[in-house]
Amino acid sequence: MKNYWILATLFLLISCTQAKKDSTVNNNEDKEVMPVEPDGGIGDGALSIVDQYITNIEKAHHKEAFLNHKMISFKINIRFRGKQRLDGKVTMLTNSAKIRIDKKDGSKLIYTGEKAYLCPKDASEKGARFDMFTWTYFFGMPYKLNDPGTKWELGDSKPLHSIDHQTAKLTFEPGTGDAPDDWYIIYTDPDQNILKAAAYIVTFGSQGDTSKAEANPHAIYYTNFETIEGIPFATKWVFYGWTEEKGLTDKIGEATITDITFLQEEGALFETPDNAKEITL
Repeated sequence: MKNYWILATLFLLISCTQAKKDSTVNNNEDKEVMPVEPDGGIGDGALSIVDQYITNIEKAHHKEAFLNHKMISFKINIRFRGKQRLDGKVTMLTNSAKIRIDKKDGSKLIYTGEKAYLCPKDASEKGARFDMFTWTYFFGMPYKLNDPGTKWELGDSKPLHSIDHQTAKLTFEPGTGDAPDDWYIIYTDPDQNILKAAAYIVTFGSQGDTSKAEANPHAIYYTNFETIEGIPFATKWVFYGWTEEKGLTDKIGEATITDITFLQEEGALFETPDNAKEITL
């Protein structure tokens, strides 16, 4: 009889242990297992550090709200080394697909999305392409950081007017645009993630020899921000020389941006005007 109770007790203990194991297995099967990202959270399904950096800039500049508007116009006055470079009104689609520049001297530049025109026909073509695409790129830069063909490399913090700013280098895949050898080093505000400056080189027309551009980089500094419909815009641009070691050097120019206005009706704004000639892109 004694042996019977010992055997019964052993059987009960074994049964309870097995039941506990079965319960644990079943509970684990019922639980949703959270995926673990490789590389400290920068694997599939999570933004890389540099992608998050770009996303933060786009949020700071309200990219989605900006692109929800069809068009934007603004007046721009640019002076370099004491000389007038451009004085006029820019109208562009917010995705930069079409551009119009009405200069104070009465001439016009129009990019239809496929071709570019200068009006009147006898107006000087010198610098026309540069005026068409450079200033509008500087205006729209916060919304174009993630365009197809862009490549990013996060850099170190660098001083900008005595305040450290995070930097990143923007380059382009071969065949991107007409100047894929251009590069930019952007500076962002450490607290607000606003794009505050960009060093750059201009290689268009270099036929692959970028040595001259590399030897003379410039920088644009964005300041005097104003909020239009919840979106921040720099209303003053200051241009400087720039070096990797010193950062901003001598001031070489400045631009003022005024009368920033969102528009919805395209109408005939980007149609080819009378007395116009096509210019080479």
